[in-house]
Amino acid sequence: MTSQVELAVQARISEARRKIEQKKRRRAELAERRQHGLQARHAAKMRRWDKESS
Repeated sequence: MTSQVELAVQARISEARRKIEQKKRRRAELAERRQHGLQARHAAKMRRWDKESS
């Protein structure tokens, strides 16, 4: 039989794992958005350069 203390420890461990996984997903999401933003800014810069050279 599992003691109350062991159950509490298991709950804390599973909560910590859930938080870590949540942070990983958030960082991945932000990295994807950042990359998309960099690509969009670069494309806009190229369009401005094309306008200026025409």
